[in-house]
Amino acid sequence: MNSSSYVWLVLLAATLAANLPFLNNRWLGVIPRALPKTLWMRLLELVIWYFLVGGLGLALEQHQGQIYPQGWEFYATTAALFVTLAFPGFVFRYLLKRRG
Repeated sequence: MNSSSYVWLVLLAATLAANLPFLNNRWLGVIPRALPKTLWMRLLELVIWYFLVGGLGLALEQHQGQIYPQGWEFYATTAALFVTLAFPGFVFRYLLKRRG
């Protein structure tokens, strides 16, 4: 794989992970729950997925060679991007009117 495909892999993983808390009631997409998750649980799960996808990105960057140091601006930008990617799942869960 080249570095371009690594970028697309991380973006795809981020898109899936950002929407996962809003599309199911399982904790981290794996552990079943009897009661529905609250908004705060979904937001906590979103933060956990952010760090997991960030770890994937770091691992792929390490595989390519050297990990470049990043400042707070990088993490603020990636967090904003991750929340933006979660918007479709949030709309589906909380803003879409359902029939029935």
